[in-house]
Amino acid sequence: MRMSQPTARWRPARWAGALLGAGLFGAALGAGAPAAAADEVQPHVVQDPYYGVTLFDFYQDRYFSALTELMVAQYFGRVPHHTDEAEILRGGLYLSYGLHREAAEIFTRLINAGAPPSIRDRAWFFLAKIRYQRGLMPEAQDAIERVKGLLPGDLEVDRILLESNLLMNRGDYARAAQVLKPLADKDKPNLYVRYNLGVALIKSGAVARGSAILDEIGSVPASTEEIRTLRDKANVALGFAALQAQDPERARGYLERVRLNGMLANKALLGFGWAADALHRPKDALVPWLELAGRDPSDAAVLEARLAVPYALAQLDAYGQSMDAYHEAISAFERESTNLDESIAAIRAGKLLDGLIASNPGEQMGWFWNIDHVPEMPHAAHLVPVLAQHEFQEAFKSYRDLQFLARNLRDWQDKLDIIGDMLDNRRLAFAQRLPQVRLGEQAAGIERYARERQALGTELDAAATLADGAAFADAKERALAARIARDDAILARDGHGPELDALGERLRRAKGALAWQLAQELPGRLWDARKDLRQLDAALVQARRSDANLARAQKEEPRHFDQFALRIAALRERLAALLPRVTELAQLQRQAVQELAVTGLEEQKERLVVYANQARFAVAQIYDRAAQASQPGKAERKEGGEDGPAAAPADATKNAPHAPAP
Repeated sequence: MRMSQPTARWRPARWAGALLGAGLFGAALGAGAPAAAADEVQPHVVQDPYYGVTLFDFYQDRYFSALTELMVAQYFGRVPHHTDEAEILRGGLYLSYGLHREAAEIFTRLINAGAPPSIRDRAWFFLAKIRYQRGLMPEAQDAIERVKGLLPGDLEVDRILLESNLLMNRGDYARAAQVLKPLADKDKPNLYVRYNLGVALIKSGAVARGSAILDEIGSVPASTEEIRTLRDKANVALGFAALQAQDPERARGYLERVRLNGMLANKALLGFGWAADALHRPKDALVPWLELAGRDPSDAAVLEARLAVPYALAQLDAYGQSMDAYHEAISAFERESTNLDESIAAIRAGKLLDGLIASNPGEQMGWFWNIDHVPEMPHAAHLVPVLAQHEFQEAFKSYRDLQFLARNLRDWQDKLDIIGDMLDNRRLAFAQRLPQVRLGEQAAGIERYARERQALGTELDAAATLADGAAFADAKERALAARIARDDAILARDGHGPELDALGERLRRAKGALAWQLAQELPGRLWDARKDLRQLDAALVQARRSDANLARAQKEEPRHFDQFALRIAALRERLAALLPRVTELAQLQRQAVQELAVTGLEEQKERLVVYANQARFAVAQIYDRAAQASQPGKAERKEGGEDGPAAAPADATKNAPHAPAP
């Protein structure tokens, strides 16, 4: 069994980190950023606000919102400073939903537009990875072959693992070993690379070299659960390979390394028992098999142990105990078959899918969403091997995405109703308010104000020509000038006299001072007047523009309302056509996913039938042997004659599903 590094956390955000750091959002496409490792994100300036909104949703894991906002922004030309970056992000989001063809079109277009080799290699690598994860091996091979240079950091390790997996998938184990060997020979080689190299060597015929590599992995110190599990996997693979090579003693040594509480413990216990049996030590075989037989019966290894225990007892001539153990195994198989029927009925009733969605909530759809919790189900342990299947996982993701799309379409139906109501209200308000506004504009008398402005301009020009400071006198100055004129008239009427002459002189000086003051302030007041006149001109222009806009709106807005109404109606029709299709597809996908789960459980039932038949056959053997022993001349027949001791058939136990062997 070959392995690659874990991909459960491989999300679009990781792609973005690699692409951002790689320069797809950097120097190669216009922003300027050095190459970086896969999980690093180099900071860069966001120049277009709409692109910033997209990135915000993207890094919040709201990929559907990010994709729709980005596509809208691109449609309206709102990301002019991030054209290539936006395309790369859109391609990555397409990949996150498994839309590898659409992503390939984007990457190919950008590459043909002159992207640097480093950018091109990263794009093809990510495309190959998603194709491989979706089981599109020829397409993945085509993409990985387009990677010509070395990728930075951990991406190069991922590339080599991916290339080797593709080669092993084609059965080219020798070439896969050649690809892996340089990386495995480094000072601190990646354990997954070493594991795959060991598998490739064994499959290509170099059994001793491959086994030595897996042996090193099987004894390596482990500080994390991930490495401990890999170590167990290597030991189980070596153990079963040794069993197949008729070397049970060596198999026991490998299988003894496997943890009793690990994921592979059941398979190791089963293999350890068969190694002891191959060494003709049935008593030693009973120890792991009895431990295994008491574990969860949903595991095939546990069911096999239910047959192996009475087989070992028969080997020890404990026929009575063997008979009882076979009957217990038959009863256990029947109970387990009944439990499987209950689980199948619950799945067909929809409890599995509804429970999975309820217990694994997610705001939006996405290809990298994973099942983290098993729902409450009768005998939920039956579902673990089913849910672990890649085919079921991908089918369920498709069903969940269809559910999300159907919900999104229904939401938009409701939104269109609201938008339609808003449009009707706006149309009504426009029809009611525009005439009133137009009447107000007309009542304001724009042309009258224009004529008054013209008169003021003429008066201002005349005052400027005559240097008439009195034309710009303020109210206080005009009052003072009127008082002086009144007093001057009084003095002229009353004639002359010493006192009147003195008053006349004072009045003359006041009149001169006022004239001097008005003459001195004339330039400044003239400039202020012209400034006010310009502001009045601007106000008149704006008033005329507003009046023209209102007149145009009175003609055009009803047409705009009609256009919006047509768009809403068209979208309603589109939604009305899409929603039934998506709903139907979701229902079909639901049935397909349920059938996948049911098929997995029915296979377990078929296995139970085989096991039960084997147990009944073994019981019949024991009865037959007892009958033969009771006949004259048969009692002294050697134990284990033609029929041999009653036991579960060896081919049923030793070839049942077990730990993955190289």
